[in-house]
Amino acid sequence: MTRSSGSARKNWSGGTDTNHRAPGGHHETHPAEAGREQPPETHRHGAEHRHALEDFRRRFVVSVILTVPILLLSVPVRTLPGIPVTFPGSDYLLLALATSVYLYGGWPFLAGIVRELRARMPAITVAYVYSSAVVLGVVGGEGFFWELATLIDIMLLGHWVEMRSVLGASRALEELVRVMPSEAHLIRDGGTDDVPVDRLTPGDRVLVRPGEKVPVDGVVVEGATNVNEAMLTGESRPVEKRSGDAVIGGAINGEGSIVVEVKNVRKAQESRSRTQDLADRAALLLVVIALSVGAVTFAAWFALGAGAGFAVERAATVMVIACPHALGLAVPLVVAVSTALAAHSGLLIRDRSAFERAKDLQAVVFDKTGTLTTGRFGVTDILTFGGATEDDVVRAAASVEAHSEHPIARAVVRSAEERGLSLLPLDTFRAIPGKGVEGEIAGRPVGVVGPGYLAERGMTTGDGRVEPLQRQGKTVVFLLEDGRLTGGLALADIIRPESGEAVRRLKEMGIRCMMLTGDSHDVAAWVAGELDLDEFFAGVLPHEKAAKVREVQRRYRVAMVGDGINDAPALVQADVGVAIGAGTDVAVESADIVLVRSDPRDAAAVIDLSKKTYRKMFENLLWATGYNAVAIPLAAGVLFGAGILLTPAAGAVLMSASTVIVAVNARMLRV
Repeated sequence: MTRSSGSARKNWSGGTDTNHRAPGGHHETHPAEAGREQPPETHRHGAEHRHALEDFRRRFVVSVILTVPILLLSVPVRTLPGIPVTFPGSDYLLLALATSVYLYGGWPFLAGIVRELRARMPAITVAYVYSSAVVLGVVGGEGFFWELATLIDIMLLGHWVEMRSVLGASRALEELVRVMPSEAHLIRDGGTDDVPVDRLTPGDRVLVRPGEKVPVDGVVVEGATNVNEAMLTGESRPVEKRSGDAVIGGAINGEGSIVVEVKNVRKAQESRSRTQDLADRAALLLVVIALSVGAVTFAAWFALGAGAGFAVERAATVMVIACPHALGLAVPLVVAVSTALAAHSGLLIRDRSAFERAKDLQAVVFDKTGTLTTGRFGVTDILTFGGATEDDVVRAAASVEAHSEHPIARAVVRSAEERGLSLLPLDTFRAIPGKGVEGEIAGRPVGVVGPGYLAERGMTTGDGRVEPLQRQGKTVVFLLEDGRLTGGLALADIIRPESGEAVRRLKEMGIRCMMLTGDSHDVAAWVAGELDLDEFFAGVLPHEKAAKVREVQRRYRVAMVGDGINDAPALVQADVGVAIGAGTDVAVESADIVLVRSDPRDAAAVIDLSKKTYRKMFENLLWATGYNAVAIPLAAGVLFGAGILLTPAAGAVLMSASTVIVAVNARMLRV
């Protein structure tokens, strides 16, 4: 026997149990339509991206192998004591090897396969043409094929690392499906096969039998039923579904069988970093400066009578040293490290621009149920009367409630299990509609009842602890044994133990913490007080959440953290939308960042990582551009009169040192 829900439930707490998940919220893109916006080319694009990644890796490996003999045949190395690598035609072999690296390794940059790198072509081309001219005797001087080869190696490595980080983020997002295990009855060949949800693709049709959960977001194509979406929207009333209606993954099917066509496609955002765009613009600017300074350098030295060979060598040295080795790696290395750290910690970054915006956040607005709280009833306070102990009250109440399926009953039984209490055998059991339950234990009548039951019998607790609990919006039930009041249990949506620490961490970063809920003011005030929140908004209907976030945005840069379907518009509205991974598909699809675990502390971790990532990017960019600001004038020969002249070999050493510093600094993000 079970308690009835609905109006009977109101009598338990003496007031309406306002549910924060009332229906009415909607998003500009319906879950069923989200899939239609995802073209089939998405999958082909992923395959092409992986092919390009493999192509970069292959070109990098081949170029590095060819670089070894180039180094041995180059003048700075072969003139070292004990390394006489020279023989007739060795210069022409060096030219052939360098040409291979230039054409094969440098092809992506020469052909414009990676368009944003096309601006780097002049530097490697000038280095190659000048060095070739030296070998062929067209001009005098010293070629620098080895600088050219290592330059191409670094450029290939930098963009291989960047592409790996992007693909890594995509694969990490796909792993989210496995965090929410579920199977579906896939219809094919006139029958059904049970397959994991992650094997479903748009257009697949699945059978959903009575009482089962809908495995994915989709559209009903056959059959009719009533669907319980309470766990997603808070609406306990079943929603009628017919052919053409959208259904949400996680909703519970009612009495009818339906066939659902899969529409939702999980989309991994392969967005570029704004800081990477900044690095690319800086690289382009650097090349423009290098070309200009190179031309001016050549003209100046030639006009001064230094000779064409010396003038070309100075100009070419400027070109090579200005080509952004460290700048090319400054952002991709940090992106790779931060993406790996995030994925390992269960922080899936769908939009890198939003991730970078997180560093500037001033406020975080949390949804209450399922985010700051567990989303299920639990015992928060235990009252004892007449000499009973807390364990006595919980054991007796749970022994009777174990025969009920009401949420309050399950919460009381769970409390007994957490305390390790064994239940007492029950002789009889009876539900009292709208009032509670009663039974007999060892011949003694025992009941768990609401305030209405006591009022009907003229009973009062006479205890000042009850009213404050009720003012907090908690449901209070009482234990009667042999007609005597022996205890009481206060129940509410349990606050996650991690929520307090999450709020504390955010406040330490100077970020205001707020809560948005459809619950009553009393319930919201209790949760806000327990967590020391700066502000809270109670009684907010689902369709009002986005407007409330917009209101907060007039004062602060805001992140919204939520898990339900009615949080989707608010997630989109916020400067940064953060979805709890255990939430609904539509919430996840609306978010910029997904937290795989239902742990609010991860919201603080995302912001902290964003701040540290930006700091590392800034440090790397500052070093890389600062290095060039010093090295270019030296390469041009501005201190030639003081006896200081930067040779191509010395420039290459400085470039290598700069690259090492950038790489080490990026790795320090892990510390």
